[in-house]
Amino acid sequence: MDAAKTRRVKGLQNGLSVENAEFTCLPTRSSQELGWEYIQVEQFQHPPGECSSPLSEDHTICLSLATRPVRFLQIKDGKTHSSLYGKGDISITPAQTPFFARWQDDDHYVELRLNSGFMANVAQESLGLNPDRIELIPEFRLRDGRLEAIALMLLDELNQANPGGQLYVESLTNLLAVHLLRQYAVDRPKAGPTAVDFVGGLRDRQLLPVLSYIHEAIDQDLRLADLAAIAGLSPFHFSHQFKQAMGVAPYQYVLRQRIERAKQLLKQTNHSIVEIALLCGFNSHST
Repeated sequence: MDAAKTRRVKGLQNGLSVENAEFTCLPTRSSQELGWEYIQVEQFQHPPGECSSPLSEDHTICLSLATRPVRFLQIKDGKTHSSLYGKGDISITPAQTPFFARWQDDDHYVELRLNSGFMANVAQESLGLNPDRIELIPEFRLRDGRLEAIALMLLDELNQANPGGQLYVESLTNLLAVHLLRQYAVDRPKAGPTAVDFVGGLRDRQLLPVLSYIHEAIDQDLRLADLAAIAGLSPFHFSHQFKQAMGVAPYQYVLRQRIERAKQLLKQTNHSIVEIALLCGFNSHST
């Protein structure tokens, strides 16, 4: 497969484009030199910005690795979607689909680029489908445990660079193609609205203050009632809508953030484990 072209990203400040602030967005890790066939896996980390991608012969799957939600605006083939993306959220951009994105926070994700010709062969030879009638559905933000697991296994293989791993990568590539065909392919384009707002859960104006409070008070005794009050909801409705928005319950989100904070402190400080536990709020009853 030809290597993906280097993309140009325009920087943002306070949500606005910065004149003459374009930079080359290079991956922190890439499978380009590993000889993997039909798939390219790359890991990215970059500051707030925006970019538009040229038409590609590859299907693109992006899995967010961001530990803190990132506010995104995406436009694919004329359809617009705006929401927060967090760890585990996935987007799918079919081959030959115009794409624009703007993100207002530091972003971290893994990108899988699957050769469309290879997937057409899998459709015909493995599933008996007519590749001329099969079309992949664009997806802005979804949760799919199996797709996430495949992406993370490919990322792990990229990071480990294990010798003799070609067969393993080929197996995962086939598995990825079959899963996409079974779950996200149709005989005709998917009908739907031309514009999509944030679906389900808390709105940005409710969610962002709650997330900021959690991150600022991660070492404190966080209470569900306090978080609900920030969002202006009852604890019951807050729990339900928070899970819709973030994919996990409030207590699970707090626990994940405490674990991430602990990992950072272990790497960056000389604090003892007991001190780190206190700094991360593990001494208190979590939400």
